Amino acid sequence: MVKLNMTNKIKRYIKEIVQFMVILIILANAISYYKSMDLNKEKLNLKEIKLIDNSSYSFEKKKPILIHFWATWCPVCKVEAPNIEKLSKDYEVITIAVNSKNIKQYLKENDLSFKVYDDKDNSYANKFNISVYPTTLIYDKNKSLIFSEVGYTSTLGLQLRMLWADF
Repeated sequence: MVKLNMTNKIKRYIKEIVQFMVILIILANAISYYKSMDLNKEKLNLKEIKLIDNSSYSFEKKKPILIHFWATWCPVCKVEAPNIEKLSKDYEVITIAVNSKNIKQYLKENDLSFKVYDDKDNSYANKFNISVYPTTLIYDKNKSLIFSEVGYTSTLGLQLRMLWADF
């Protein structure tokens, strides 16, 4: 009898945890959608930018691209950075550090090697209407915005979206 009650309690707790997680996921996606409504939805019309390593990156390639806005002071950005790092090994990824200091040191300390543009004057953040970090934009090979995410996104979620962008 005691064992049966304990089993029922465990099942009830698991059910409550699953329900909480589903509600949390729905809420997070609703917030992300709401915050992404103000983003610039125009075609990507950048030609070339100079990265912090003094190399240049050309947007002329006919490939999907992920543009990730982040900041060194942002705790969610720090948690998401390994996801962006992993994607940068297989896809076109440009990150834009906004209002950030000591970016090279930050990259070294966190073992990150993705391409970074230092948006010192917030010109790109303003151009894309970015006000929350991290914000991730995914453009297809024709440079049309097909996905935007405000807040944390998992590696798997980003990979699936990049695969979709490649169709």
